[in-house]
Amino acid sequence: MEAELQHLQTEARADLAALTDAPGLEAFRVKYLGRKGLCTTVMRSLGAVPDAERPRLGKLANDVRQDLEAAFAAREAELATSQAVSGAVRPDLTLPGRLSPFGKLHPVTQVMDEVCGIFAGLGFAVAEGPDVELDYYNFEALNIPPHHPARDMHDTFYISDSVLLRTHTSPMQVRAMQKAAPPLRMIAPGKVYRCDSDITHTPMFHQVEGFLVDRKVSFGDLKGVLSVFIAKMFDAKTPIRFRPSFFPFTEPSAEVDIGCVICKGVGCRVCKKTGWLEILGAGLIDPAVFKMVGYDPDAYTGFAFGLGMERIAMLKYGITDIRLFYENDLRFLAQF
Repeated sequence: MEAELQHLQTEARADLAALTDAPGLEAFRVKYLGRKGLCTTVMRSLGAVPDAERPRLGKLANDVRQDLEAAFAAREAELATSQAVSGAVRPDLTLPGRLSPFGKLHPVTQVMDEVCGIFAGLGFAVAEGPDVELDYYNFEALNIPPHHPARDMHDTFYISDSVLLRTHTSPMQVRAMQKAAPPLRMIAPGKVYRCDSDITHTPMFHQVEGFLVDRKVSFGDLKGVLSVFIAKMFDAKTPIRFRPSFFPFTEPSAEVDIGCVICKGVGCRVCKKTGWLEILGAGLIDPAVFKMVGYDPDAYTGFAFGLGMERIAMLKYGITDIRLFYENDLRFLAQF
């Protein structure tokens, strides 16, 4: 059997060296390495070998098979390379190239950049603050003391009694006024967090707080700034209305509506048949906030406003479910 194995190995290597194409390789594999090939036949005949010789011949048979398998793989790679070089396998140079997709900014990021750009054009500086905030800046300094019922509106994530995830970017209003004297004109974009989740709310969302402090600032100044913003963000002919509202850190306070961008004011499911959509909250800064930061409320006045970026994006792009922004579905995101 030893001589038979050596002859099989010599013959197989000679046949392998003579191969020139893929059909020949397949025929070689079936003849020598297949389930019914010569190597398999020899392995099955080991049962007739004397017990004393069986381990040595079994190892020799395995070595021969492994040698032929390695030689077969090497010859297969060699033929593939030579065929490509000789032109038997040539790329089609007329085919269009495969371009990798370009990354794009998330639609919420695009809207936030656009909002910040509009207010920057109106002279507002940009400030950023911490996501993990002190209760003092998030509530108390904004005229929301402990046990104030307005705290229930915020559904806060508390880390400890005095530390929380900020529920709005308004704490930057207090931090900025503590560091600088008027006049101030600033916006504060960033992430905010509230315990809320449905088709119009998420536990984390984006907001832009804006404020202006100077002498003799009026509600008319606030209306003028917001009217310019809405005209640039949507359309110069977009209807606007101010409705009385309540916020602890502004007095008087208002909510701002625009004509429904879906039905153009006729009335639809999105605007609940009213023809109007709420877009932001605003008002004149409460004198109590000025006292907390050491400003003289008799000398200075100011206004503040807050916009939810997801809300603006939904109105701008006609999106009805806020959760689409965070599902990371490329079919949705690629549209922006």
